[in-house]
Amino acid sequence: MQILGMMSIIIMTISFIVMMLTNFLSKKNIEDREKSSPFECGFDPISSSRLPFSLRFFLIAIIFLIFDVEIALILPMTIIPFSSNMLIWTITSILFLFILTTGLYHEWNQGSLEWAS
Repeated sequence: MQILGMMSIIIMTISFIVMMLTNFLSKKNIEDREKSSPFECGFDPISSSRLPFSLRFFLIAIIFLIFDVEIALILPMTIIPFSSNMLIWTITSILFLFILTTGLYHEWNQGSLEWAS
């Protein structure tokens, strides 16, 4: 038990030293306006270098990812009933699909699924 404690102290000490060394070596000491500005062939940029970002597109992408992960969770539900209790599987499936449908209704009710308004 004492060896395990000693090894964990050594590992944490080495990790701390590496983290401090990395933090110290990665610091930029000289902040220059020219170096932090966007590069455009050596000239000052004519317009803003940042393009406007559509928040609606971001919201649709996040909703797609959430429902895509839930589809990946639904797919194994077709194989599980053969190896588990049918009542527990049914209750779990209905609860999961109810939560999924409630979330979809909420997004639809809030107007998040309408691309153009």
